[in-house]
Amino acid sequence: MSGDDSYPARQDEPTEPTRVLVADSCSATRAGLRLALEAAGCSVCAEAVDAPSAVEAALRERPDGCLLDTALSGDSITAAAAIHSNVPDAPVIMFGHSPSDGELFAALDAGASGYLTRDMDPDRLAIVLRRVSAGEAAFSRTLVARLIQEFRRRHLPLLRDLTNREFEVLELLCQGLRTAEIADRLFVARVTVRTHIASILRKLGVPDRRSAIRLLDES
Repeated sequence: MSGDDSYPARQDEPTEPTRVLVADSCSATRAGLRLALEAAGCSVCAEAVDAPSAVEAALRERPDGCLLDTALSGDSITAAAAIHSNVPDAPVIMFGHSPSDGELFAALDAGASGYLTRDMDPDRLAIVLRRVSAGEAAFSRTLVARLIQEFRRRHLPLLRDLTNREFEVLELLCQGLRTAEIADRLFVARVTVRTHIASILRKLGVPDRRSAIRLLDES
């Protein structure tokens, strides 16, 4: 697995091991994931080979995160929904090949906190799982672009003129982040963020940040 991820290392990763449930029908894949996760300081608290056993393990172990193969026998989406409903503090990340739009949105509707593709560098998994357990979402760059495009198409035609980066900046503004915080999150200069914000306001036809956020909330 290699490269289609966007999760640079940070200096503030937690020191406590992140307890992970790994669910995959292939024993070799489970072994590889366990090796990569434990080498990075995570703890694989349980393994599962199908959807029912994944739900059972999540209920029993209450992990910090669940990594579910999308092709589990018994339906991975059903398992994700059951875990999300019964163990809400154990975020679910789906793990598979590049999904169709239907599969991707079905996973999100089921409560999944992310979807990672199998070409992701396994050494990055621990970082991603720690951040998801802290409340972040996890998607590769290509999937983020697809989510943005579909969100625009379905719900917010008024955002169709925004670039992907402008949409990211607007999302972070809606989360309450300031210019400096957005710059740090996106690894860009503050002046670049200000330029994006000015472009967003112009394209939306609003005078300030609050108006842009209110427009998004009301749409």
